[in-house]
Amino acid sequence: MTKRALGSACILALVSLAALQGSALASDDAQGGGSRELLYIAINLVILLVVLVYFARKPIQEFFAGRREQIQGDLDSAAELLSQAEQRNSEIQRRLIDLQSQIEEIHETTLRRAEEESERILAEAGKTAERIQADAASAVDQELLRAQRELRAEAADLALKMASEILREQVTDGDRERLLDEFITRVEPGSEASR
Repeated sequence: MTKRALGSACILALVSLAALQGSALASDDAQGGGSRELLYIAINLVILLVVLVYFARKPIQEFFAGRREQIQGDLDSAAELLSQAEQRNSEIQRRLIDLQSQIEEIHETTLRRAEEESERILAEAGKTAERIQADAASAVDQELLRAQRELRAEAADLALKMASEILREQVTDGDRERLLDEFITRVEPGSEASR
């Protein structure tokens, strides 16, 4: 304790002593002789307080100084922990903001890719449909040409059969001999010219 605290303790003891002495004087008149006893008790109290202050001053000062240092250390530690917590909180908040922006970016990228994939699939489906239509049109055209050839061949065969039947029915043996003679006369001048 400091001198001020020691002085305060002495003043408190003297005030207590004066109060006790005043009450002792008042009771002394009533009882007689008891005030001396009270005065000795007060003196003993003051001596006890002075001895306590004198001998306990350093340990009490050391206790309160140690307690003050401990409290100051705890406050410093708490301030440091608070600073670290605020730094971590700001870092976490920054990471949350970054994470939120990454989530939005991933979401936008996913939507864009889904749209691109959808457009690609639709384009491929359109190309496939066009190819199928072209193949079908080509197959129809080829089938139509084949059918036309077959019809022409059938028509030619049928015309040939009909012509041969007509010729059999309408051409007589005399017409045949006349045709044969005409053919021979036409062929012979060409074959003689080539000789």
